[in-house]
Amino acid sequence: MYQKSGCLLLLWMWGVVTASAQTKYWVFFKDKNPHDAPAVSAKTLENRRLQGLTESDETDLPVNKDYLKQLQSLQCQPVLASRWLNAVSATIPAQQLEDVKQLSFVEKVQPMDGRFYIAKTNARRRSTMAPVMTQIQADEFKKVGLTGKGITIGVIDAGFFEAKESHYLKHVFDNNAILDKRDYVNPPLTHTDAFYKTQETFSDFHGTEVMSAITGTSRTENTQSGLAIDAQFYLARTDHGTREWRGEEDNWVAAMEWMDSLGVRLINTSLGYAQGFTDPKENYLISQMDGQTSVISRAAQIAADKKGMLVVVSAGNEGDDPSWRIISTPADAQGVLSVGATNQRFWNRIGYSSIGPEYLSYLKPNVSCFSLYGTSLAAPVITGFAACLMQANPTLNNKQLIQIIEKSAHLYPYGNNFVGYGVPLASRALGLVQNSAEVSATYAKEVKAEGLTFILKIPEAGDMVSLFHKKSPTHVLSQEIVRVRDGQLTLKRRDGETRTTVDLKNEVIEVIWE
Repeated sequence: MYQKSGCLLLLWMWGVVTASAQTKYWVFFKDKNPHDAPAVSAKTLENRRLQGLTESDETDLPVNKDYLKQLQSLQCQPVLASRWLNAVSATIPAQQLEDVKQLSFVEKVQPMDGRFYIAKTNARRRSTMAPVMTQIQADEFKKVGLTGKGITIGVIDAGFFEAKESHYLKHVFDNNAILDKRDYVNPPLTHTDAFYKTQETFSDFHGTEVMSAITGTSRTENTQSGLAIDAQFYLARTDHGTREWRGEEDNWVAAMEWMDSLGVRLINTSLGYAQGFTDPKENYLISQMDGQTSVISRAAQIAADKKGMLVVVSAGNEGDDPSWRIISTPADAQGVLSVGATNQRFWNRIGYSSIGPEYLSYLKPNVSCFSLYGTSLAAPVITGFAACLMQANPTLNNKQLIQIIEKSAHLYPYGNNFVGYGVPLASRALGLVQNSAEVSATYAKEVKAEGLTFILKIPEAGDMVSLFHKKSPTHVLSQEIVRVRDGQLTLKRRDGETRTTVDLKNEVIEVIWE
């Protein structure tokens, strides 16, 4: 059994009676009680030791119980605690707000507002992921027996309605592969089958679909929709589909910390924050997608840097929205693996897939793969991909896994803010796991070009190829599909264009304009 702090358990109980649509606040504390014991399991400590991380630090200590009692004395109602952030979410009466801010142990009080949305375009009931299995070369993992066996995956989502009835997930329940579950939205459902049988919103199917894209397989139809068919899972529901507000971000952080306390190293979360709240003044700003502003991005970065967790996040579905277009948070966190979506045929960005902000000093999204139904169903494909690599080499840490996945992608090293490094390919990833040599050198080359027009010879290419016109090494001006004629491609330089990435799928050519 993992060690569970009494404080966390107490706050879990408070959450049962305080769930409401009130505005909540984050109350951040200045310090902790250094004599408290770390609230994590022995397995968690062992995982960190094996990854060369600090086994335990202040972020593993629970929040100070005395501080919680003093908040209650001011009629504040704590909801959930975050040991990582040294904070508690709470509903605070307006007349008590200033008194709370003046408490000697309170660092700051931050309101929760905005919109928590599901990175999904429309509701579905069945998975149609077979094309992406071909795209990422799923058979290469199958040939060497990589199925996610021995890997535990945490899924943080909006609901897992009818997961037990899904024939794509039948093997998961037959094998008792759900190790535990928590419903932070409706806590009484946590320890019952009502977790899978209660539908409150259309979004309650979302986690079921995500699970199908991680681990789905159907013996009756002889189809496979996910790679990690032998993995085990912890499930957490953190979002209520009809109560769209940033006030549920504490659920997300609590779920992350719960999974960390159990020793979970791989997380899929197809949720994100962006815009769209009823009161436009409460939306996030585009400039705040910086990996540092939002609480959940800060928590995701702690998970990556201090806890050794690989957090796979959907990039968002705002690419067609002219008022936004960029990724949501926590996909903006530097340490997470953000996943966009591609077209099936040409592997360039599908219209809805969110774009990485140009002001970031690092590349987002990290990689992409095919999905017709939102980046919500692209991220879990890559989560299954990561699980197979973890099975192949359990000693790999989260940063090494991200590097391997990026280097295995078909555009590497010429990534861009439309699709990241492109589509990860199992054959290349296995080569990197088995041999640290740079396999990308075989598939990528640079060509110098002068003037406004350049003829590029590309024998063995198909009749159509994808181009990324770029104003810098990573920032795309536009993408284009062009025809190859007689083994030649005519490139026409655009205003402000400094590079053109020619995507041949099995090879990438970077044209550098001089």
